[in-house]
Amino acid sequence: MANINKRILVVDDEQDLCEILKFNLETEGYSVDTADSAEMALTLDIGAYDLLLLDVMMGEMSGFALAKKLKHDDATKEIPIIFLTARDTENDTVTGFNLGADDYISKPFSIREVLVRVRAVLRRTSKDTDDRQPSKLKYQGLELNLDNKTVCVDGENVPFTKTEFEILRTLLEESGRVFSRQELINRIWPSDVLVLDRTVDVNITRLRKKIGPYSKCIVTRLGFGYFFDM
Repeated sequence: MANINKRILVVDDEQDLCEILKFNLETEGYSVDTADSAEMALTLDIGAYDLLLLDVMMGEMSGFALAKKLKHDDATKEIPIIFLTARDTENDTVTGFNLGADDYISKPFSIREVLVRVRAVLRRTSKDTDDRQPSKLKYQGLELNLDNKTVCVDGENVPFTKTEFEILRTLLEESGRVFSRQELINRIWPSDVLVLDRTVDVNITRLRKKIGPYSKCIVTRLGFGYFFDM
């Protein structure tokens, strides 16, 4: 598996959750260790891991405190962190990102969501030998060339506007993750342009028509937004 060399450390005081995450992440090909406290995690060679999944609310030392300690250590400061927590408040989210977190997942969560977020964070933070991102994104016969900004559907080049291309790229890069209309607006449109939710819907409709047989992969989650379902 492509993930076989990626090492992940899960730190959570819920042992059952640690085992569930370990099982599912290892099924995806990752190498996974667990620790049931921040103190236990600090006894390990944390610098050897490619990603940390940290619970926020733990015994003596919280996940926030552990992250702060790691970010001040040259050996561990570059390791990406995803916080897992039942504390779904704006202040906690801001605190997590201010500490250098790469993502923040609220409990209860689905395993599929965790796997998608893990894959996305590792993709963003992995350093290839030439520091280049993959030049193509592909799902079956749907292919996006990120260098020349073209889209090919079952061997045929299909003209896309810049906006349509970026929407499809965003959804495909993090397939399975639901993006709200506002998230898509923030990522794709210039900040000084007023964009309505309806504008997003119109672009999604046009995009679906252009990708033909793969239109069903762009799924509407009522009340939430859109995602690419593989």
